[in-house]
Amino acid sequence: MKSFKIEVPQEVLNDLSIRLKQTRWTDEPENAGWSYGTNPTYLRELVTYWQNEYDWRKHEAEINKHPQFKTEIDGITIHFIHVKGKAKNSSPLILTHGWPDSFYRFLKVIPMLHESFDVIIPSIPGFGFSQQTAVNIDRVAELFNKLMTKVLGYSTYFAAGGDMGTEVTKSLAVQYPENIKAIHLTDVGYPNGTEDWSKMTPEEQAFGQQIQHWFFTEGAFNMIQSTKPQTLGYALNDSPAGLASWMIEKFYAWSDHDGNIESCLTKDELITNIMIYWVSQSINSSIRVYAENARASYMGGLKSAQHVKVPTGISLFPKEAQFPRAWAERMVSVASFNVMKKGGHFAALEVPDVYAEELINFFSKQN
Repeated sequence: MKSFKIEVPQEVLNDLSIRLKQTRWTDEPENAGWSYGTNPTYLRELVTYWQNEYDWRKHEAEINKHPQFKTEIDGITIHFIHVKGKAKNSSPLILTHGWPDSFYRFLKVIPMLHESFDVIIPSIPGFGFSQQTAVNIDRVAELFNKLMTKVLGYSTYFAAGGDMGTEVTKSLAVQYPENIKAIHLTDVGYPNGTEDWSKMTPEEQAFGQQIQHWFFTEGAFNMIQSTKPQTLGYALNDSPAGLASWMIEKFYAWSDHDGNIESCLTKDELITNIMIYWVSQSINSSIRVYAENARASYMGGLKSAQHVKVPTGISLFPKEAQFPRAWAERMVSVASFNVMKKGGHFAALEVPDVYAEELINFFSKQN
């Protein structure tokens, strides 16, 4: 385990500046808004800000205030933040991000959580400053459990996550119930067509229909990343404007706002998350994880799909797909189910105070 700091070479930033300046813009439908995908007016505004006002060095320094490390587990290098708790007997808590966010999703909640927890925030392999190796989520869970038990020496710990982090967290609970005391999730997984709908409640069936509709209207990114990610990877790794477009659409669609994304996420926060992918050139390996998950599911299934038996706390934010409690109970052992008033898919980044309070309240009852 070695200490690590992000130190992006200046030539990488110089190259980025040139690419932003030389963006070759497409034609744009009249009054497109967000109806065709990323809003062209907003993307131009964001790229202009990125080129002329955004300061990576400032945000690099902010991230580097947190103790970061790298370690090699089973031949794969894992980047992680490890902040020791202030309490004498702080409980260890691992937080796992998803896509298109990164470990940056959880930075705002560190000051709130480390009053009670040792906070561990790893980058999934293939993402950010972990090794650019794409593995399925069950393998990620194996690596993260070794990080917690073998590298950091914890015998038991808590785990939480959302998006892909949900699946990693569920896999940890299924594979290592002797180590996982309890988990917290903001989603529990989605119907995939293999369910026996005759055994589902009317509320679950309605949720299943909602998810089917969502995949037809919003799920194209998932399909291409699960089948032919390499085709997409060349473009996203070459064009910062293209990378921003691909990712910003999801932040807009999945966040809780009034039509103005910056009412919940600032330009600096959006760009910093994009920058983590850009400077590490990890976008291709990150989207390839979708393909590894799809292939593992086809070849025999993922352990994350199994029912979780350890106590599970759920915070359902309004911009998440609104699954009924019956669906949650089908997937996990529900110990707490709270329907929130504000927040979206990136709750730890959008409403950090609310998210942190949910984790503290739930895990304090599981010791």
